[in-house]
Amino acid sequence: VSDSPFPVNPAGFNIHSAVHEVREDAQCVLHTHTAAGVAVSAQEQGLLPLSQQSLFALASMSYHDYEGVALNEDEKTRLQADLGDASFMILRNHGLLVAGESIADAFLFNFVLQRACEIQVMAQSGGTPMVNIPDPILKGIKAQASQVTKGLGGHLAWPGLLRKLERIDPSFKD
Repeated sequence: VSDSPFPVNPAGFNIHSAVHEVREDAQCVLHTHTAAGVAVSAQEQGLLPLSQQSLFALASMSYHDYEGVALNEDEKTRLQADLGDASFMILRNHGLLVAGESIADAFLFNFVLQRACEIQVMAQSGGTPMVNIPDPILKGIKAQASQVTKGLGGHLAWPGLLRKLERIDPSFKD
């Protein structure tokens, strides 16, 4: 966006700029390649409604099919269309992406999606049949999510997380 002496990862720039070009509400976009996130992204059914954590993500989930390393400028329009107005996206065979109105929201979304993926991988490794959360509960989760966070989204936990970070390593402010 602006001149910088620092190199930019072109694939990362393609992905993040695609979101920022079409989503004014997305003030913070996080994209990760964690083991659990990539494992779920490689599963045909994607994220399953196995845990309370998965429901929050599934209430605003989208998927984008893998097209190789994201160097192709043409992929941006497909990524934008696939994301739509969702806050959570699984990039198939690649990783996770979240878009939040603030750093606090994006952090919370990423934490919840990552934890849901970890829980799914752990549940699948148990070797016994899993129980999906019933669809009527999934349909009501958006309203419940707002109640749980008192309408504050990630800002409910953010001040506490910053206080914890300051206790662990106050130098983060430098």
